[in-house]
Amino acid sequence: MKIKTSKPIVLWNLQCTLGEGTLWVKELNTIYFVDIKKKKIFSLNIKTKKRKIIKVNKEIGFVAHVKKDIFILGLQGEIRIQSLKTKKIIKSIPIESNTKLNRINDGKTDPAGNLWFGTMDNLERKIEKGSLYKLDKKLLLTKIDTNYQITNGPAFIDQYNFYHTDSSKKKIYKIAINKKNKIKTKKIFKSFSNKEGVPDGMTLDRNKNLWVAHYHGACISVFNNKAKLIHKIKFPAKNITNCTFGGLNNNELFVTSATKGINSAEMRKFRYSGSLFSVKTNCKGFLQKKFNFINEKKRSLL
Repeated sequence: MKIKTSKPIVLWNLQCTLGEGTLWVKELNTIYFVDIKKKKIFSLNIKTKKRKIIKVNKEIGFVAHVKKDIFILGLQGEIRIQSLKTKKIIKSIPIESNTKLNRINDGKTDPAGNLWFGTMDNLERKIEKGSLYKLDKKLLLTKIDTNYQITNGPAFIDQYNFYHTDSSKKKIYKIAINKKNKIKTKKIFKSFSNKEGVPDGMTLDRNKNLWVAHYHGACISVFNNKAKLIHKIKFPAKNITNCTFGGLNNNELFVTSATKGINSAEMRKFRYSGSLFSVKTNCKGFLQKKFNFINEKKRSLL
């Protein structure tokens, strides 16, 4: 099937410093995303057009859904389960408290509802202090992989096979793990050249094609499972950061971007940098699973 996409539509021009963490929640008809540096969560209901901005007290890399108004937040030094409505914190798990300059970056749930997320040096120095973690429904944290500079992704083929990126090294890896959370294989799936920009957030469609946001590249590329480029979408924003499928038929791509590091001349050229975009497609994506959290006090799902 030949991929077809519309021109990007600006849904919300809010000049995010570092827009990230796209999450579609079907039953709420809402796209969620964050601005890491401004410490904000944004939501846009695509049926009612209602917009909300929620301020948090730390830099935030992503949100994932638990149920109703309860979400899991990837914050600087902390994973937090919280009601976005009442602001009540249900659970807080410290992450890398011994590495003060690290923060959580990108995160997603896998097809079984486990949460995966990466950490990175917040000053973006060329040091390999970042790691990839998995958090299961019993809140057991496992370090899966290490020596990353800037973690991005992951995008799950299935529960045991996924793509994960080190943006600073301009490499997308294809990783397979076993049932004991040990890496079986880790191969370079795709390396980016300087002129292509930097691979950032990504998602898979139902044909297992990988849709990759290009930071500094003003586009999203689509690669088949052999890493062959099969489609490209150009954007009026230089730093494309993250994407996910959603919308009423799950065939709409929601895309975040960033103004970070853009000078005034580039801002004139890419004047919608920092916006949330929508792209209509003839492809469908996978719905991101809810985080499958068991509240031990109640011995049941929240």
